Amino acid sequence: MKVIVIGATGTIGRAIAKELSQRHEVIAAGHSRGDIQVDISNMKSIEAMYQQVKNIDAVVLATGQVHFGSLLDMTEKEYAIGLNSKLMGQVNVVLAGMKYLNDGGSFTLTSGVLSRDPIQYGSSASMVNGALDAFIKSAALELPRGLRINSVSPTVITESMGDYAAYFRGFESVPAARVALAYSKSVEGLQTGQTYWVV
Repeated sequence: MKVIVIGATGTIGRAIAKELSQRHEVIAAGHSRGDIQVDISNMKSIEAMYQQVKNIDAVVLATGQVHFGSLLDMTEKEYAIGLNSKLMGQVNVVLAGMKYLNDGGSFTLTSGVLSRDPIQYGSSASMVNGALDAFIKSAALELPRGLRINSVSPTVITESMGDYAAYFRGFESVPAARVALAYSKSVEGLQTGQTYWVV
């Protein structure tokens, strides 16, 4: 298969690319690095990415920003970061990609553990992650031409604990390579409308 991995230069994205490239052609996409560049918050950039790569079988997203902060300090501006980037960025990749993917192709989005196990300062991430998991369930009912869609919802990544351990006290981390297996299950399997929890 030909698979675009958006966010392939990040911690999870690198592990996904390594896992899938053993069996498939992986196109690494990033905001400023990779085989191709894409800004998922810009629909023109998304369209340009799809026009560069032909004969696409799967798109995997391991990217998107959210703002972490106290609820008392959060405003519409801070929530808009996650809504415009991680939520609508991934949704727009699906909306634009429906006409480009091969029949039977798949989208795999990334949500996260905070939708069901929230932490202090994580209200934006919890909101966006929950919306993504709900979106894939509904979108799976309507995707044309046998296209599939799933999400992967990982807990905190072991390789990222140096930066995030203070926020995730009591959480058991998982290595990125193990998380990558869930993306492989989505890309190489037959299920749709599923959220794969990696905890």
